[in-house]
Amino acid sequence: MIRRFGVFSLALVAVLTIVSVASQAAPQPMLTRHTRGPVVNGEAQSLGRLPASQTMHCDVVLALRHAPELDNFLQDIYDPTSPNFRHFVSVEEFTARFGPSQEDWDAVVRFAQENGFAIVGGSRDGMDLQLRGTVAQVEKAFNVKMGLYQHPTENRSFYAPDREPSVNLPFALWHVSGLDNYSIPRAQVARRNDKIHVHANIKGSCPDNSYCGSDMRAAYYGSGPLTGTGQNIGLLEYVGYDIADLNTYFKNVKQTEAVPVTGISTDGTSLSCLAAQGCDDREQILDMVQAISMAPGATGLYVYVGATDTAILSSMTTHKPLVSEIGSSWTWQPGDPSTDDPYFKKFAAQGQNYFQAAGDSGAYNSGSQYVFPADDDYVTSVGGTDLQTQSAGGPYSSETAWEDGGGGYFTVDAIPIPSWQKTPGVITSKNEGSTTLRNSPDVAAEANFDFYTCADQEACQTGWGGTSFAAPMWAGYMALVNQQALENGNPVLGFINPTVYTLGLSAGYGAAFHDVTSGSNGYPAVAGYDLATGWGSPNGPGLINALAGSGGGGNPGIGFTPASLKWGKIAIHTTAPGKKKVVVTNTGNATLNITTIAATGDFALVTVKATKTVTPCVNGTALAAGATCIIKVSFTPTQTGVRTGAVKFTDNAAGSPQSVALSGTGK
Repeated sequence: MIRRFGVFSLALVAVLTIVSVASQAAPQPMLTRHTRGPVVNGEAQSLGRLPASQTMHCDVVLALRHAPELDNFLQDIYDPTSPNFRHFVSVEEFTARFGPSQEDWDAVVRFAQENGFAIVGGSRDGMDLQLRGTVAQVEKAFNVKMGLYQHPTENRSFYAPDREPSVNLPFALWHVSGLDNYSIPRAQVARRNDKIHVHANIKGSCPDNSYCGSDMRAAYYGSGPLTGTGQNIGLLEYVGYDIADLNTYFKNVKQTEAVPVTGISTDGTSLSCLAAQGCDDREQILDMVQAISMAPGATGLYVYVGATDTAILSSMTTHKPLVSEIGSSWTWQPGDPSTDDPYFKKFAAQGQNYFQAAGDSGAYNSGSQYVFPADDDYVTSVGGTDLQTQSAGGPYSSETAWEDGGGGYFTVDAIPIPSWQKTPGVITSKNEGSTTLRNSPDVAAEANFDFYTCADQEACQTGWGGTSFAAPMWAGYMALVNQQALENGNPVLGFINPTVYTLGLSAGYGAAFHDVTSGSNGYPAVAGYDLATGWGSPNGPGLINALAGSGGGGNPGIGFTPASLKWGKIAIHTTAPGKKKVVVTNTGNATLNITTIAATGDFALVTVKATKTVTPCVNGTALAAGATCIIKVSFTPTQTGVRTGAVKFTDNAAGSPQSVALSGTGK
């Protein structure tokens, strides 16, 4: 018996050895692309290998679990007719449902330790593990050779792996950031030159009549009471800052800065950027100015600084307090456009909205390398306009498309058109958009070379511009939206694109947006959506009310008479004679904004003709306190037996979405 056990043990050891060897012989490839075209096709001249002892920092990103389930979840929570509409998850809930398992996380930690790396950051909740090691350790762990190359389009060298990385793990990793510096992150701010057209009659309240950040609040919001109270705003930055420059700006414009600013190093990157050390913090300071000026009462402004996209985004999805509004004025190009999708989707699942500057080089060249992440389908892309105000620091006057504002679509590494852009009426022959690919931008704001900025101590100047001013401004404006939503008893909005596109096609569009219909960035600005300005810029409190519900002294309510409809027995595939009516009443004391109305089951909405005494309820209807509108419903059973459904309303009243129950019997 002992002998038999010994033979069995030897056989088992042999089997395990074979399995181990087989596992080691077949490393797992990554789920994203890392190699660069010029390296693979030989366009980039080889300059040798990186020194084996050189230190490298890498960010290992684990794959999502249940990725298809996450896509379904996002579709559900952004569907106004779903009972789960805007039922966001917490950081911990996201990890439990969609993040890496504890077992996989532990395996990656062991992998890092066994390969001699120092673990310097990351978390399971953040789905990443930050490592420091030598080039030799990187090459061995990821089965690559790290080469040095001459950049084909820039006057510099870059390092990159010679092949796709892989790892000796029983499961695939999503991505490893830091394996190349082919693409260097770039800020979207720019300075005016003599070749660029600028209005001669700018009416800003900063020096030389240039625009202050506060002028954007006056033009796009007004003098209302919202200040962003209770909201935490986040900014993505690849370089630190000098807080003295922020203080100088507010001192020079004779304003008080009361929003606490907190810097967060996401991967050990320095938070300091001093002119004496040759560091320029103009982008970082203007981002802060724009966000703070739009939301001067925000609870906090968090500046996330890092060297890699995944390290910064990971921190933004986990840091507490969680930021609900994020602005980014930097662009970068990962080897694979899906690299950051897990984080953008996580933002949406957790009720966070990410605003990205669309770029400052005019219309996109559709056949060129994508502008990232402005064309990602889970970010709100912000284009540029040329704004005129009625007076210095005064209200909105007019707007045209900014000629340098980014916009368009890409056919290389193309992102399919998202569902909310497929809706008939969005893409037309007039706006020249793509019916199959993601179009940008989604919204827009002032970006011409009309701004006053401060940086590098004493370097305060006029003549600066770019969509980098528009993106953080939108993040600040979103803080006002979310403040009002919470005050009205509603959740924060999260990812706004699905709602914005529905609103853009509704009767309430003109009250919510400034529709920019003149000018061009290479694509024409036209009525409605276009590839120069998206849906346009915020139309004061109108957009806030449309998104968050009316505030300021009252709350809307909604009531139905009757509260349910019931049909008798109707032959299947036959529409019941007559249409049943429901009167919808605003039972509150503030405007009721009905975003969408939809029927489910074997029931359908019937068009109601407007008369002097009858107001039909349609998408975008705004009802004053005490006012009514009418819907009519038909019933066509598709099967025998009891059939049930509902008419679902999404609106700015408490408890949205609400339903009118429907039932009937097929025979």
